[in-house]
Amino acid sequence: MTGAAPNAVPNAVPSGALSPRARRGYALGSVATGAFGTVPGLLLLPYLTDRLGVAAALAGVVVFLPKAWDVVLNPIAGGISDRHHSPQGPRRPFLLRAGTALAACFALLFAGPSAPQGVAAAWVVVAFLACATAYAFFQVPYVAMPAEMTDDYDERTRLMTWRVAVLALAILVSGASAPAIRDAVGPEQGYRVMGLAIGLFILAGALGAWRGTASAPVGRVLAVSGGLRAQLSVVAAARDFRVLLLTFVLQALATGAMLAGVDYVARNVIGSRAASTLLFVCFVAPALVVTPLWQRFGEARGKKTGYAVASLLLAAGALALVAARSLPEAGVYAAVAVVGVGYAGAQMFPMAMLPDAAAVDAARTGENRVGVYTGVWTAGETLGLALGPGLYALVLALGGYVSSTDAGAAQPGSAVTAITLGFSLVPAVLVLASLAVLARYRLDESAVEAATRWSGAHPDPTKEDA
Repeated sequence: MTGAAPNAVPNAVPSGALSPRARRGYALGSVATGAFGTVPGLLLLPYLTDRLGVAAALAGVVVFLPKAWDVVLNPIAGGISDRHHSPQGPRRPFLLRAGTALAACFALLFAGPSAPQGVAAAWVVVAFLACATAYAFFQVPYVAMPAEMTDDYDERTRLMTWRVAVLALAILVSGASAPAIRDAVGPEQGYRVMGLAIGLFILAGALGAWRGTASAPVGRVLAVSGGLRAQLSVVAAARDFRVLLLTFVLQALATGAMLAGVDYVARNVIGSRAASTLLFVCFVAPALVVTPLWQRFGEARGKKTGYAVASLLLAAGALALVAARSLPEAGVYAAVAVVGVGYAGAQMFPMAMLPDAAAVDAARTGENRVGVYTGVWTAGETLGLALGPGLYALVLALGGYVSSTDAGAAQPGSAVTAITLGFSLVPAVLVLASLAVLARYRLDESAVEAATRWSGAHPDPTKEDA
């Protein structure tokens, strides 16, 4: 049953450690988010430019437009989930319904006609728009759940450790298998078979999260007042959330550009289409090893410090790739692995910091806006990941990249330079810029605990976080 949640005295969020089963169950949702967040960014631009023959600049627009819709839709999805109530819990029904829809739409994304070109491009736009809509109603409730599962500062980091580990595995499996399936099947049917396979993978993750969180503890603040515009204005006034969001969006933009460049670097810099799988493995696989180490580092030194160090590693690896054309092949893979080590921490720490910001707001105002918070957050992430391929496509266009239905078309030297710099220097500059923003974040453990212990009689939600 759905409907608006009635006004009520806030219920306490469960405190203390979660069970391993609850952590694992929640983490399974990252199979769906990891696969959908990765494969379109990795293969949709090459599909448009090298399979359908769409010009690079126009292909960037095609990739961006459906994602731009999510920027508008995600906060709305968050507001809807804040007001939803069900015997299954406030967020879980979205995991089942939207997750199933996402899987079906993804299978259709790469199943369209290859000609005429206008019809083929229109199919991609419509199918990607449907994917983006379903994804909004899956991702936003999913990301909102940690703030309602526990109020323990370090437990949120442990919960994100599980999530990022599964996320890394999902990204690794989907990102490595998608181009492999495409290449094994062949150019005519490869993209279609790949789309179906990844769609089934997304479905498995969505169903796993829905089933796995059935017994997870849920505590929520039931009172929600004001319309979406009023709630968004309150969220916009939260200084630390703004800082954290901008940092994360800049890094999502950098990551989106790097993902879009993998296939191009493999073919035009390393000289092997098969290298795209190995590059992707080097980018993602380190997270399976280092994520628990990042958790320990964060517990010892704080989430903000961990986030900053991880970001520095990400930027350093990207800067090393500026020399990719002259580096030995092993050197390129090693630099990408350094990026991967930093990427693992740069995913885990901000996702553990987001529930802190939402919990501080709930404690201060006595109202549940975690859905709106996560809606704005995922809208920002979506914008960054959508602009990343668009930015990379712009760099390709400036370099004179030659689009063709023949993926082996010769490229001028300027295009190869653009391929390299879009994969290295551009992301590095973006990550370094994000660190200047992160320096302004101030919600450490003591600040979060002090805020969540305090419940003012007349909180003023228009004031910035203290």
